[in-house]
Amino acid sequence: MKLTAAIKLAFIGLLAAMSFAIRVAAWDDEGHMMVAAIAYDHLNPDVRSRVDHLLTLNPYYNTWTSMLPQGISETQRNKMVFMLAATWPDAIKRDNAYQNDGADNGDRPSGPEASQNIGYSDHLRHKYWHFVDRPFSQDGTALEQPTTPNAETQIAEFRRILASGSPDPLKSYDLSWLLHLIGDVHQPLHCASRFSQSEPHGDAGGNRVKLCAPPCRDELHAFWDDVLGTSHSPSVALTAAAALHLNNADTNATNDTTTGDWIDESFQLAKGNVYSGPIGAGDGPFSVTPAYRQSARKIAERRVTLAGFRLAAVLNSELR
Repeated sequence: MKLTAAIKLAFIGLLAAMSFAIRVAAWDDEGHMMVAAIAYDHLNPDVRSRVDHLLTLNPYYNTWTSMLPQGISETQRNKMVFMLAATWPDAIKRDNAYQNDGADNGDRPSGPEASQNIGYSDHLRHKYWHFVDRPFSQDGTALEQPTTPNAETQIAEFRRILASGSPDPLKSYDLSWLLHLIGDVHQPLHCASRFSQSEPHGDAGGNRVKLCAPPCRDELHAFWDDVLGTSHSPSVALTAAAALHLNNADTNATNDTTTGDWIDESFQLAKGNVYSGPIGAGDGPFSVTPAYRQSARKIAERRVTLAGFRLAAVLNSELR
């Protein structure tokens, strides 16, 4: 499918409005849309029709469809909406209709509202749902276990609702979150926090590890979010997702629908590959090397591909 330059700019404007200023989204919008594009191509026809309907209930639906180019097919339109829906839990972080909750600028849950699952009437951002910081240390620092609720608890809850007889408005809300969170937990730094003498309470998934030498980003978490690219254009994400699908599908792992396995994989990658040379002890600053960048991109490509296939497998087997 070809998009005109004006349409591409419109897409970029829409997604940029949803995404500026905050750099805590696994894979950035481009990566999340790549996950969704791969998944959509592998949905069963009945499930695809079901998700198409459920996403019409999202409060951003009219905004998404108003930006789509004229003359595209219904399948193309629905696929792009599915891709945009995967960015929605990050978009509400910049929407004044939603509010931070909990402590630490909304990154730490507190109170019974943190676990509520009440649908679109909930205008809390639930930023702590995006990650599960499994702890480790390389210098013997005492560990603190992840707070709850977190990405692992919420994926379980949303899958339960999608497989149940719950009403469609709640399923739509949970689907919108699930599209995003399955992508999140395939990013290694959404599943690990390094505890050390310099960070006795953890480094917040690498957010406190500084990078300095150009062209690297200024902290480790953002580097991994950005490693696949930072475009906000669905057309770019579609092209990239097609390439990943062709070159990186791992048939031995794509049907693994156990959330704990996905998180453990990311945790092990964080310990063994993310926090490795040139990333040393402490908070840095560290300079990313070409070899580290190349390795990170290969890991990210495989993780996004797996996330797409696994998202499809979950929806195909569980969505009612």
